[in-house]
Amino acid sequence: MENYIVSARKYRPMTFDTVVGQEALTTTLKNAIQSGRLAHAYLFCGPRGVGKTTCARIFAKTINCLSPRPNGEACGECESCKAFNEQRSYNIHELDAASNNSVEDIRVLIEQVRIPPQIGKYKVFIIDEVHMLSQAAFNAFLKTLEEPPQHAIFILATTEKHKILPTIMSRCQIYDFKRMGVNDIVGHLKHVAAQEGITVEDAALNIIAQKADGGMRDALSIFDQVASFCGGNITYQQTIENLNVLDYDYYFRLTDYCLEGKITECMLTLNEILAKGFEGQYFITGLSSHFRNLLVSQEAQTAELIEASNEVRARYTEQAQRCNPKFLFRAMKLANTCDLNYKQSQNKRLLVELTLIEMAQLSSDDGESSGLCPTKILKPIFKALRVPQPPKGQTVQSVNKQEKSNTHNNPVGITVSNHPVNVPNVQQHVSSPPSGVGGLRFSLRRQQENNHKQQETNTQETVVAPTIENKPVNKMDLMVAWREFAKNLPQEDRAMSMQMDNMEPLLQEDGQTILVIVDNPSIQSELHKMQPRIETYLHQRLQNHALKLTTRQREVTEKVRAFSRLEIFNQMLEQSEALRKLKEEFQLELA
Repeated sequence: MENYIVSARKYRPMTFDTVVGQEALTTTLKNAIQSGRLAHAYLFCGPRGVGKTTCARIFAKTINCLSPRPNGEACGECESCKAFNEQRSYNIHELDAASNNSVEDIRVLIEQVRIPPQIGKYKVFIIDEVHMLSQAAFNAFLKTLEEPPQHAIFILATTEKHKILPTIMSRCQIYDFKRMGVNDIVGHLKHVAAQEGITVEDAALNIIAQKADGGMRDALSIFDQVASFCGGNITYQQTIENLNVLDYDYYFRLTDYCLEGKITECMLTLNEILAKGFEGQYFITGLSSHFRNLLVSQEAQTAELIEASNEVRARYTEQAQRCNPKFLFRAMKLANTCDLNYKQSQNKRLLVELTLIEMAQLSSDDGESSGLCPTKILKPIFKALRVPQPPKGQTVQSVNKQEKSNTHNNPVGITVSNHPVNVPNVQQHVSSPPSGVGGLRFSLRRQQENNHKQQETNTQETVVAPTIENKPVNKMDLMVAWREFAKNLPQEDRAMSMQMDNMEPLLQEDGQTILVIVDNPSIQSELHKMQPRIETYLHQRLQNHALKLTTRQREVTEKVRAFSRLEIFNQMLEQSEALRKLKEEFQLELA
């Protein structure tokens, strides 16, 4: 049985033209080789599996090729290229900085730099994961990196560029590798599948590409895994089953249920998803991405932003035509809020269910609410005044005469019975205006004078406000209300809340003045600022609007008396009738 080689190694690019998704960088490197403008140090940065080490090896192979091609590629037939392909070249040295990060390892590397190459022009040193070098190793390597021999070229590769020292970065040409696009990964996977004789579905390759998250090595590893599971025929259903990916169909069904307002079906679908072992947060993030894809599918220019197969894109376009953009926007906001609150929630399933219920109710909304809470409609406080219509068989003039009679008996215009409020009848002046412009001016002026007299008459009427009876306040109720106010203060007034909790408000003999003795002027100043709030709360809590708060600073000669437990108990007996009866009934004594 032949030794099996994984696809990530078997189909590793050997030339710049076979590198996928990094055309700008490979073109720059080929042009530098053709023009002979080679730097002594390069820094390749980027996420994992995007071709950093592969490009470094191709670059080392090409610059040592004895007969390069006109397009800047290595010939692959000379002795240097054969030695590279057979992994026996002495011109290329690779160092894994993750496990060789000490000063001694760098010193060994510096000793190898001094030896010139036997075949070719350059000796290339590839240091992978260079950010793992220690501080001392970086300092030992700094001088050699700045002024290496003419035959030495360093290529540093890292996934964490921010950990590289600025002194190292300033001595290198920096190349930033980008993540692989879904289309690039799908195209390369099709090539690999054709070489291996495996039949695949486009939807399955899109799932693999999205799962790889921009890394070609990860995509090839996932491809080998799915190929082993499917047995040479990779289908969409088998792929999502093997990779534990939620099917697109669930999101399309849930969107239809939300558009139709079917809350029951939404809950049952969520239960089916959770029964398959999917996490609620994974489901809600996938649903928000689905709404986003529906939103961008409504325009032909943005439809290209969807990373899916042509079949799935067609389904997105069809469903997007039935969705209101406002519905999609509010649904995305609800899903995003659920995602943010998921980790803090104690009942995670209930949170997701409430989100689906709100989404299902968005389709029946009138469009005024934001989707996060129901619309608040304020009812009108004052009803519109309407001119009473005359009964059948009665003319407008007779109604006006009756109104004048009622107004004469009741100048304010308010009746005790269930008749409507009298409204000045302007129609009798406008219906038959005098001839000429002067007569119209006189009529309007007289109407304004009548209205002004009517307003003066209404102003002279005094409205007696109902009197509120103030309830008597005792010391115990005052203390309870004071503690409640201190407890309900916001977090920023926490210090003042603790101070008020230690104070004792004293009700004076008049039963209306509350005296609070404070220890220092700063606390007295804070109490003065909060005095309106305290008085308002006490007025409402104790139902006595005559209470007034005063403060006084404690004198130096005053001493706070410490009461004994017996004295405190006796005071409680005097203030509480129930406690006194309890003591007498059970013959209790303070121990």
